[in-house]
Amino acid sequence: MTVNADNSPARSNRLTNALVVSLLLGILAGYACHELAPTPETAKNIAGYFSIVTDVFLRMIKMIIAPLVFATIVSGITSLGSEGGAVGRIAARSMGWFVSASLVSLGLGMVFANLFAPGRGLQLPLPNADASTTLQTAGFNLKDFITHVFPTSIAQAMSTNEILQILVFAVFFGLALSRLKTSHARTIASSIDELVHIMLQITNFVMKFAPLGVFAAIAAVITTQGLGVLLTYGKFIATFYFSLAVLWTVLVLVGLLALGRPVLQLLGLLRQPMLLAFSTASSEAAYPKMIEQLTKFGVSERISGFVLPLGYSFNLDGSMMYQAFAALFIAQAYGIELSFTQQLVMLLVMMVTSKGIAGVPRAGLVVVAATLPMFNLPVGGMLLVMGIDQFLDMGRTMTNVIGNGIATAAVARWEDKRGLVEEGVSETVVPAVVVAGAAGG
Repeated sequence: MTVNADNSPARSNRLTNALVVSLLLGILAGYACHELAPTPETAKNIAGYFSIVTDVFLRMIKMIIAPLVFATIVSGITSLGSEGGAVGRIAARSMGWFVSASLVSLGLGMVFANLFAPGRGLQLPLPNADASTTLQTAGFNLKDFITHVFPTSIAQAMSTNEILQILVFAVFFGLALSRLKTSHARTIASSIDELVHIMLQITNFVMKFAPLGVFAAIAAVITTQGLGVLLTYGKFIATFYFSLAVLWTVLVLVGLLALGRPVLQLLGLLRQPMLLAFSTASSEAAYPKMIEQLTKFGVSERISGFVLPLGYSFNLDGSMMYQAFAALFIAQAYGIELSFTQQLVMLLVMMVTSKGIAGVPRAGLVVVAATLPMFNLPVGGMLLVMGIDQFLDMGRTMTNVIGNGIATAAVARWEDKRGLVEEGVSETVVPAVVVAGAAGG
């Protein structure tokens, strides 16, 4: 699967600029309405009109989730189904690293989001719950959750955006399709690849309305809460970057164990792609420079050309931490208490889901939007973070570059410490999963 959803850095920057402008305009509009409203009830009514725009945008987001998750997961499985030998071994080692790094990132995000509780000061009123897309958690237990994961009807799962049920069916479908070698199976696989392109294009269309959604969401919050709510955003950004710094330290220490002191040389070489990723908030912009710098470090292009694209889809450490922070921030903002078990299961769901749609534009937001209803969290809370997403995206994208650079070098070292693939494996073998620059995820 080769994804090209027209996610150029220039296009991403235009959207980012529009989101920032919308955030500022939403603050001004909300402040004006808050000051001019004679009573809190009037302010709440005014905020209700802003919410019309928010609701429309959220419906469009929900509209794309089910087909997008199904198509990307099936396409990714079928594209990787024929690999074996040395490439299979490298893929297994890479995925072991990626999954471990994702668990660490999500775990740190959960710890610091609970420790600092950046959303607790908002105390937003709960919106009316959409029963058709919400999995109630009042009686949550592991037994019910496990049985609920497996669908009785894929049509019903699609219609209600039951993300894990869709994922389970997509895995079975992708594995079955990859086993069939008939011309009809290849036609179906090609059609699903095209469906991915179509859904990504629809995602681009929907994201064009994101500035309006952000404007309306921020304006509604400030209309009812006043400017004091902005202090919460400052706390959120500060605690998120502190948590990223802790994650960077962990990644470097693990790199020190895997590579020894040369990891410091590697970090020096990665400085340019890291700065490029931070300034553009685009992993795609840093990709060519990363290949060049890893080659200078001594990694064979045949390994970097395989592991790095795989990492761009499955090893987004900064994005993992962001998803944990965003989901728990939203829960805190609405005063919803989640037990340790609920938080743990939610983060595991995010980890599994994100592996399928990591190349989707603003994938972190899509994953959060898909997961929130499962735990009775308002999807509208997602718009609370979209306005400041650019500031968060810069840090998490740079973190993704650090994580992928160390992971690629470590895998190369494990391959006989030479970074060479066994003879007979083509230099052009690259997983056709996503080499995406979706604003870093």
